[in-house]
Amino acid sequence: MTFRNGLDSLLRPEDSVVVLIDHQPYQLTNVNSHEPQMVVNNAAALAKAAKAFRVPTILTSVIADRGGYIFPQITDVFPGQEVIDRTFINTWEDSKVVDAVKATGRKQLIIAGLWTEICVAMPVIQALGEGWDVTVVTDASGAVSTEAHNVAIQRMISAGANVMTWLAVAAEWQRDWARTEHAAELTDVLVQHAAGSGIAFLWEQQLLNTPVAAAKG
Repeated sequence: MTFRNGLDSLLRPEDSVVVLIDHQPYQLTNVNSHEPQMVVNNAAALAKAAKAFRVPTILTSVIADRGGYIFPQITDVFPGQEVIDRTFINTWEDSKVVDAVKATGRKQLIIAGLWTEICVAMPVIQALGEGWDVTVVTDASGAVSTEAHNVAIQRMISAGANVMTWLAVAAEWQRDWARTEHAAELTDVLVQHAAGSGIAFLWEQQLLNTPVAAAKG
């Protein structure tokens, strides 16, 4: 196995491309590895973070006429963008998706989707075999059971995949708070989707803007 270590192994927004796979109603109804609302929240957060850092994001569904359209929480982030609808279960066998990824010129492939054990594992394992640097965003993905999710993650790690959560991806893209170009947009994502951290930030702003009562002499 090739170990991921060193500065060059960290994600960089200028080298990243995101593929969001099958975040659709049919798949969500049988997600049991995570709370369904958490999967929707985390997938939307990843989409918004990608947009904030100008990371190209490909959206793809499978037989949307029957499985339902990609969640609006995701498509609303990219208004007017085509969702590539497939018949292939394995996204990486669909040339339209692969061509869209290759057209970005990016090498760090970041994937999340439903279900982890099928629609995420298949393209991840194939792309790894073709030499891509692949990261799986585990909490923006979900499976039919906790066991299915965990086994799929283990399988992909064994194949050479990197695994992260959406907040870790966003933090790695930011890397340094002195880089202010996207910091405000990232903060908005944290407020909307990072629960305690986002609320704590709002509270901090409240306290900073609260006048201090004058001491009585």
